Amino acid sequence: MQTVFTIDTHGPGLYEITDEVCRWVPRDGLLTLFIQHTSASLLVQENADPDVQADLSAFFGRLVPPADHASMSYLTHVLEGPDDMPAHLKAALLPVSLSIPVVNGRPALGRWQGIYVFEHRRAPHRRRVVAHLLG
Repeated sequence: MQTVFTIDTHGPGLYEITDEVCRWVPRDGLLTLFIQHTSASLLVQENADPDVQADLSAFFGRLVPPADHASMSYLTHVLEGPDDMPAHLKAALLPVSLSIPVVNGRPALGRWQGIYVFEHRRAPHRRRVVAHLLG
């Protein structure tokens, strides 16, 4: 069984999709999520304190700054803006797919875990996450 979730983003940050995924999961099995983009990622992360998402965004912004930052002068792929190649680098460092067991009709997430699209670009985007349930 498969479906595609469409997530509208409005700049860098984490966008929780846990509720959408939970509403779709019809039965037990192994859920695979895959984002169809090279400048965004998927994460399972804490969903209790929004400071966690803010700190993750800040950390990756410092780890991989925009292409117009002096430390990134070596980048050659800059035609799509100063956030594009850094977004590809972040997506290369972070997962673009997740495997989550589904037990009793719900993803077997921990108490404080949520499923997130991690947007790495500044401009709004419409991201597609393919879900496949096996079992």
